[in-house]
Amino acid sequence: MSKPAPAASTAAKSDARPATEGRSTGTGTHRAMGKVAGRRRVAKWPIFAGVFAILLVVGVLAWGWANNVLNSRAEAQANACTDGNSTLSVVVTPTAQKPVSAAATRWNNANTVVHAHCVHVEVRAIPSQQVLDALTGKSDLSTIGGLPAAWVPENSYWVSRLVTTQPGMVGSPAESVASAPSADYPFLGLAGNTVDEVQARAAQVFRDYLREPQQQADFKAAGLTSN
Repeated sequence: MSKPAPAASTAAKSDARPATEGRSTGTGTHRAMGKVAGRRRVAKWPIFAGVFAILLVVGVLAWGWANNVLNSRAEAQANACTDGNSTLSVVVTPTAQKPVSAAATRWNNANTVVHAHCVHVEVRAIPSQQVLDALTGKSDLSTIGGLPAAWVPENSYWVSRLVTTQPGMVGSPAESVASAPSADYPFLGLAGNTVDEVQARAAQVFRDYLREPQQQADFKAAGLTSN
């Protein structure tokens, strides 16, 4: 009766062994899979490529938008002469003719609009004494081609003479657009029956235009110091 007991014990041991082996095998598998998963890395180049593609698309769209804006502005300005054309006559001392004429050419090529008018600038070079004589009545205005809307003598002396004798001829204060050792080249807006509101305003706008860097470079090239 005592012999069957060892057999049962042996069977129990036999049954216990596979269970232990099963647990050991399962744990080893998970560890192996964990190690494999831990070695996986996400490639970075697709991310960089995607970001670059997005930036490229945004850049192209931005360039197209800016180009359209510039074209629209140019077209709007060209079509903004709803009230027609106007001529701005500017008389300058001969030493300032070259830079002022160069500025006028750029202004005209741009179809510059003032008060809904396309303003065309005409520059005439006439000695300051001759201009002063015509403006003060010592000679006829026809000697200088009629009353100009603006005058650029070589220095403020001529402006002072005009203000003293004919103050009503001054349309806007004189402002220097260039300088030299003995000259300050004041730009003076003139007034009179033949100078209308558009021309008076255009004279002020053109004066400011002459003070911009590109035009100032022309004055410097002509031997006049920019302001």
